[in-house]
Amino acid sequence: MKTLRHLTLLTLMATSLPAQNTDKYQWLEDVSGARSMAWVNAHNETSAKIIESDPRFTTLSAAELKILESPDRLPTPSINGNDVYNTWQDADHQRGILRRTTLADYLTAQPHWQTVLDYDALGKQDNEKWVQKGRNCLFPGNELCLISLSAGGEDAVTLREFNLKTGKFVEGGFVLPKSKQSVTWVDKDTLLIARDWGPGTMTKSGYAFVVKELKRGQKLEQAKEIYRGKESDTQVVVATLHDGEGRSVTAIIRLLTFFTRETLLVTPTGVKKLALPEKADIEDLVSGQLVFELNEDWKPTGSAAKLAQGSVFSLNLDEVIKDPANLHPQTVFSPTATEFSQSVSSTKNHLLITTLENVQGRAYSYAFTAATQKWTRKKLPIPDNTDVSIVTGNWSDNQCFLQVTGFLTPSSLLLCDAAAGTLKPAKSLPAQFDASNQVVEQLWAVSKDGTKVPYFVVHRKDIKYDGANPTLLNAYGGFQVSETPAYSATIGKLWLERGGVYVLANIRGGGEFGPAWHDAGLKTKRQRIYDDFAAVGQDLVTRKITSPRRLGILGGSNGGLLVGVAMTQHPEMWNAVVIQVPLLDMLGFEHIAAGASWVGEYGSVSNPAERDFLATISPYERLNPDTKYPEPLIFTTTKDDRVGPVHARKFAAKMEEYGKPFFYQEIVEGGHDAGADLKQRANTFATLYTYLTRKLMD
Repeated sequence: MKTLRHLTLLTLMATSLPAQNTDKYQWLEDVSGARSMAWVNAHNETSAKIIESDPRFTTLSAAELKILESPDRLPTPSINGNDVYNTWQDADHQRGILRRTTLADYLTAQPHWQTVLDYDALGKQDNEKWVQKGRNCLFPGNELCLISLSAGGEDAVTLREFNLKTGKFVEGGFVLPKSKQSVTWVDKDTLLIARDWGPGTMTKSGYAFVVKELKRGQKLEQAKEIYRGKESDTQVVVATLHDGEGRSVTAIIRLLTFFTRETLLVTPTGVKKLALPEKADIEDLVSGQLVFELNEDWKPTGSAAKLAQGSVFSLNLDEVIKDPANLHPQTVFSPTATEFSQSVSSTKNHLLITTLENVQGRAYSYAFTAATQKWTRKKLPIPDNTDVSIVTGNWSDNQCFLQVTGFLTPSSLLLCDAAAGTLKPAKSLPAQFDASNQVVEQLWAVSKDGTKVPYFVVHRKDIKYDGANPTLLNAYGGFQVSETPAYSATIGKLWLERGGVYVLANIRGGGEFGPAWHDAGLKTKRQRIYDDFAAVGQDLVTRKITSPRRLGILGGSNGGLLVGVAMTQHPEMWNAVVIQVPLLDMLGFEHIAAGASWVGEYGSVSNPAERDFLATISPYERLNPDTKYPEPLIFTTTKDDRVGPVHARKFAAKMEEYGKPFFYQEIVEGGHDAGADLKQRANTFATLYTYLTRKLMD
């Protein structure tokens, strides 16, 4: 069997490519057009007849819906002053409710929740299929919020001012019509807004680059412009940061590309740009210190020391406002050869940082001492072989919630005292599948260039190494996103319990080993990512965990591109390919949906060298009528306004032209996700696991 080790990029580039003068399936880019939707409906029906007639579909759908509607799910907390808020979906609330209780009551076994906002009822009232997209409060502990409402799950939202205490929308309050928009409160009567203000105010990526100030009582057309980026930017966003001691600052972040930015502060004397490197991300404000994460090496002007890529550092807010051109950073966290920061958050006067050490979760609490102008830290007691994430902080004290999870460890919430450095169990998810005969291993594959690539394998303790185990390999490989151990009732119940093996690969392009792990696969270096993925697949076969007949791959969004490349470069390696909400037309991605915003990751067809490379990997271009491919399941949603359904449609249409079999599912709602409500999501996952059962278990 040929593997990626035996293929070279030179060989791929030498293979003839189809002419690109015309694209016969460009008509499918008319997302909601009658002809396009007729094609979608016909292919949905054809696939559904096969998948949904399988007797296992109904069983899997019922099992998944039971998981999604289970009252035993962890109610994810958001602390607002002395109250805890939670958004909850169940059988009676398919779109969800926003509910509230006290922190003390939340910690009891059976909290007494008060419904604050019913999204199902609101949708019926407005005759709109609203999907909640969160809320933006004036400041921590304040009752005034902007509620984000999406029509069907799109990234574009409508914002309405809401009072959390009264549970009502504010009469005559702020209302911002549908747009992809970034909004922040300056004070209770002032918003800064980046949105679609009309012609010439949106970037080529489809995001806002003009920031205006809107006062209470003003109409949108009366808003005053305070900052303007450029149409060539990816987008401009706004944010107001608060610390627990009453300080606040409003920032404008101009994203030059997806990964580079300018950071500006709104001050009494105007908008001031900070003399930061372009790969420095503003994170939080703690004890008067602005906290940043650094994704490139930086030697500040006048400093003898260099901050390493992957560091977390702080700047004194008062000094920055006085002199934004001369910055004096203090190091908070420095990466090691194996440990890299993942997330940053805060409590009243402590900073929380989570890290990965060889893809094992770690967490720390930091305090800033004004007398020494230094940070000190306490390591929090996180168990090995788990992932840890910051759920919510509290600006009125130093309590916060962390979530700990593992493949076989039901997710649990820990109440953290950041000042004391202690963790106490708060809530734990009951076991949702039988893991008693399962085990987790971390193994390593060797990629084509010699790089060692880690991956996790979840399998039965009594596994037979005979190549006959149905195995699902998942990865992402892009945008510095880390793939970490997580408890999934869906994977456990619908796959592991039924005899499947689950694999999660930590390939390059992600952030598991810091910014350099990501940068190693940028643009024309991207073949390394696909080499890593194929190397993990081959390693599974070499170890006789599975075989090509029993090996399936899955990926969504950028991961959809990953598995699309894997399918077209190595069709002989897999027997099932699940391509979800994918990018696939890499010579046309820049003009599809928000594709122009990802040039920093993939490159651009306007650059000859980058175009040539994109042509060698683009699954849409690489499809060959003379090649035998595995029969893929292609999933997308009509309401996806981020990647869009176009890639999936065109790829399926070309497969059909070449006489290649495939399954196709395009649901209308859900945005860049699996569905807008619980029943839609259950149907999506039942389709997925019925397909995998047919391909890998039968």
